[in-house]
Amino acid sequence: MRILVVGGSGFLGGELIRRSIAAGLDVVATYRRRSGTGSGSGLDWRPLDIRRRSDVVALLAAVSPDVVVNAAYVQADWTTTADGAAHVAVAAADAGARLVHVSSDAVFSGAAVVYDELSVPDPVNAYGAAKAAAETVVKAVAPSSVIARTSLIVGDGGSPHERFVHDLAAGRRSGVLFTDDICCPVHVSDLASALLELAVSDRSGVCHVAGADALSRYELGLLVAQRDGLDPDLLTTGTRAALGPPGPLDVRLDCRSTQQHLRTRLRGAREFLTPST
Repeated sequence: MRILVVGGSGFLGGELIRRSIAAGLDVVATYRRRSGTGSGSGLDWRPLDIRRRSDVVALLAAVSPDVVVNAAYVQADWTTTADGAAHVAVAAADAGARLVHVSSDAVFSGAAVVYDELSVPDPVNAYGAAKAAAETVVKAVAPSSVIARTSLIVGDGGSPHERFVHDLAAGRRSGVLFTDDICCPVHVSDLASALLELAVSDRSGVCHVAGADALSRYELGLLVAQRDGLDPDLLTTGTRAALGPPGPLDVRLDCRSTQQHLRTRLRGAREFLTPST
């Protein structure tokens, strides 16, 4: 099976590539500015700017993938996150490829706190609106696809949030960890494994793929500090409500329905960030 990982140079994209190669898949991965670190047989890097519809259509026609996983986004760029996702969805439908589109809990405001797959998006910032718009297009042009909503992605040290915690503790960056911004962090390996399961399943529509624990960004930072031997007193705190930028304050994805159809267990951060003894 040939899989196309759009956004392969990103944190999630890299894990998708590693797991796909390990599974013996033929992998094509895209990058916008520079390729990721993966190499070797079974991996083909291709440059792609998903903002250019003609480039997306041409690449899918040339590659002819069985599955496309779109993990590309730029938070501050509507054209990439919304229009680019639309271009990928249209091209995948035209090529007859199965699409797994990675979406976000940012499509929700937090007013309801707990959201399942039937919840209607009500974003409160531009990024959430772009993600919600992308979902609408995917549903319209590729109805058999999977829209996988996830939450803050962490791992074993390489995620942006983990690097930020280390930078705060080392005094390399200023800033705060929000105590009122609550989400369900997911481990990148769990997420990638679940996405690949969904890619070869008969599932369609919205699936929630996030961690089992609801934590604030500060609570998550404390777990990272504990795991990595950092001084927790060096982690400064604040609130998103007071400091901004605007965003949802408490979004908890209910993943129970999706989890019933997965072999991959979606662990909570308290489990995967606790040092083994």
